[in-house]
Amino acid sequence: MKTLLFGPVLFAWLAAAADLPPLVVPRGVGVNIHFNRGHHADLDLIAAAGFKFIRMDLGWSGIERERGRYDWSAYDELTANIEARGIRPLYILDYSNPLYEETVATRDPVSGRDHRATASPQRPESVAAFARWAGEAARHFKGRRVVWEIWNEPNISFWKPKPDVGQYTTLALATCEAIRAADPHATIIGPATSEVPVKFLEEFFASGVLAHLDAVSVHPYRNYARPPETAAEDYAKLRDLIRRYAPDGRKELPIISGEWGYASHTKGVSPETQAAYIVRQQLANLLAGIPVSIWYDWKNDGPDPEEREHNFGTVWPDLKPKPAYAAIRTMTTALNGYRVARRLETGNSQDYVLVCETDGGPAKLVAWTIGEPHEVRVPARAQGRVIVRATLGSGETTLGLETKRDDGIKEELYARCESDKDAMLRLTVDNLGIGLGPMPVYVSLEGIALDR
Repeated sequence: MKTLLFGPVLFAWLAAAADLPPLVVPRGVGVNIHFNRGHHADLDLIAAAGFKFIRMDLGWSGIERERGRYDWSAYDELTANIEARGIRPLYILDYSNPLYEETVATRDPVSGRDHRATASPQRPESVAAFARWAGEAARHFKGRRVVWEIWNEPNISFWKPKPDVGQYTTLALATCEAIRAADPHATIIGPATSEVPVKFLEEFFASGVLAHLDAVSVHPYRNYARPPETAAEDYAKLRDLIRRYAPDGRKELPIISGEWGYASHTKGVSPETQAAYIVRQQLANLLAGIPVSIWYDWKNDGPDPEEREHNFGTVWPDLKPKPAYAAIRTMTTALNGYRVARRLETGNSQDYVLVCETDGGPAKLVAWTIGEPHEVRVPARAQGRVIVRATLGSGETTLGLETKRDDGIKEELYARCESDKDAMLRLTVDNLGIGLGPMPVYVSLEGIALDR
């Protein structure tokens, strides 16, 4: 069986260039929220699920209500609350401010309806004011390990009155300069595009901005017929662009998956598919060398089952867990401290069998398929007494195989789950059989040597 060498081998060292986490579960697992005060029950559940980053808007107009006067109190509270739970903030420097820009006709990025809103910073005075505010934010939160993301999806109608890469680039360059002056060690990412728009990104990179960013953030949303694993193609194209435009010494700038989710509304994916995708997004991103992956969204934003924006969450509005919550908690528990070392070649490109390693402990496998459920055989040899345990995606069911003696496998061992017909383990003299389905299964190995 061959090993496929991907991002973890090529890019594992990149995050050290800035204050970004290593490619180790759950260090880069994040989630988007929509609050800054209180919500202690939400934060407790977020921490219990194993999330280590929280992404939240740091809204300019809510902080600077009078010219030159900044009220950080709501974000002081949020920062303290998440730090107390071992979580890092990723704050989005957005949007505009009516103190500096006029109201214009534009389109709402969520509803798609025409309306009037404050223009994005584009006049010299407002660009300078935004950069000044961003610099003050970096100075105020210096030492708190905040990741600063410049704007949110400027390539679509979050930039008003309409997307303009030149205007956004001017703002980004001024913002980088102001943040670096306030905190030379700050971690700055951008441009936080919706999807991976090559033309927009190429024009942005051509400005020389990659000399100032610590990572390139994108939001790899895609048609729901395309599962999370398909983002690897987009990351490869993006890496080619970065290498073309980045200065020497920064050709391998990290990529951040700054926001991305699948909604479980009526025309979206089922809650069960959403649960599989939240985990596969994290694992596929780690395989591709992505150090931080932010799931959108923490909580369903409303009760309407047909409204997409109401159904991105891992929990319901009353905080009752959806299947996605159990799935991400199972992943962060089962793989805590593990890194994705390699993908095994099974002869089927739709199969993902990842070897995960940790310092001083036995390897684990995490396995799933994007095709039809089936059994995969992994070449493996027994070395003494064998113990194999498989934890299913929800974390509620485990399967186990165990030899009673230290002299290896004498006959086939087999276990199947009654509640999940696709879940099974099979152990023979020279291979380990694993039942693959859409939900990843976590297999711990003791006394087993995998054929590299």
